[in-house]
Amino acid sequence: MSLMRQPDQLHELRERMNQILQETGGNREESAPRLWAPVVDVSENAHEIVLQAELPGMTKEDIDIQLSGDTLTLRGERKLQQAARGERFHRIERQYGAWQRTFQIETPIDTPRVTAAYEDGVLTVHLPKQEAVKPRQIEIQVQ
Repeated sequence: MSLMRQPDQLHELRERMNQILQETGGNREESAPRLWAPVVDVSENAHEIVLQAELPGMTKEDIDIQLSGDTLTLRGERKLQQAARGERFHRIERQYGAWQRTFQIETPIDTPRVTAAYEDGVLTVHLPKQEAVKPRQIEIQVQ
């Protein structure tokens, strides 16, 4: 392969990739919706595990949270906004449809104290650790 041919091959590859992306993400009214899943941050401190999921444009009724044993499942559906009569979309880049995220929780959770809040498009799930799992400072006795 000569160095002179590489720009042509890169151009051809770029054109083919653009074509593929247009075929799969073009007019949503004519093509199947792309799969998506919200991004989730997971943090932990001595007392709890916290998950924060970005879910803009959804309502709390669109979101389902299940904790079964050591498995936390978040699922929901973000619905495509319908075009007004006589209006059509030229581009739809936001992702829509059903989604599901599952997390294995390796720390025993105090299930009755689990809470969830949804504010400004962010779902926050607090998973308090069981008392036996929390670190405990042991005081040293001097004799």
